[in-house]
Amino acid sequence: MELGEFLRACRARISPADAGVPDYGGRRRVPGLRREELARLAGISVPYYTRLEQGRVRNASDSVLDAVARVLRLSADERAHLYRLARGAGPAEPERLRPSVRLMIESMKDVPALVMGRRTDVLAWNRLAHALLAPHRDFAAPQDVNLARLVFLDQHTRRLYVDYERKKRDAVAHLRMVAGAYPDDPGIAALVDELTALSEDFVALWSEYPVRNCAFNAREYDHPVVGRLTLTDELMLLPDDEGQRVVVYTAETGSNSAAALAALVHHLVS
Repeated sequence: MELGEFLRACRARISPADAGVPDYGGRRRVPGLRREELARLAGISVPYYTRLEQGRVRNASDSVLDAVARVLRLSADERAHLYRLARGAGPAEPERLRPSVRLMIESMKDVPALVMGRRTDVLAWNRLAHALLAPHRDFAAPQDVNLARLVFLDQHTRRLYVDYERKKRDAVAHLRMVAGAYPDDPGIAALVDELTALSEDFVALWSEYPVRNCAFNAREYDHPVVGRLTLTDELMLLPDDEGQRVVVYTAETGSNSAAALAALVHHLVS
């Protein structure tokens, strides 16, 4: 149960001392806070909290969820994730890319840009995004490219990111949010199952339960054609296309990274 897994992971990272729970000695059987300790600190009954953690409460009030979030010291993204898991979500609609969005991406010539679906599939990309992220893949078949799968299973991607460890953690944090937002999406469940079966790194990070809305990031790349460059990726939600995001990669004006990006543009047209 996704909600229970999330709450248990959050309980495990809060030490009793940090939460102000008295230490009476003796060996604790669980890391972090026990259920009854969290319930007492949140001001709710232990049976009620147990049902909440088991996913058997679908009408938890804002005050209850806020109290649990306060005790667990959840970030804004984690708090939003808790609400989505506790309240549930309807079945996910099939993804469709609007032609106008595709045209917008294709019209961007000087910056890498793509559209990422809720399952982290590439729904469309321009030539420069393809050249930056996955030149070894077929440009004409972006639907065969999944960004989370690239991060954990693709050797080119492993070499591309200078801080590969942070990229892996960010990928899992985003996928955790998506899985909570669309719990009935079989495509997301299948992706998680595949990565669990094929990547020990994914299994380790998934068990830590990072949750973060990675809306923008500055990353350093080691590109096989133009070498080192630092780009900021901005992820912009398409409000009329649930779960879809436009991702645009930019370099600081006048920087060596901007020159490297211009060199990659030249490489494409030469």
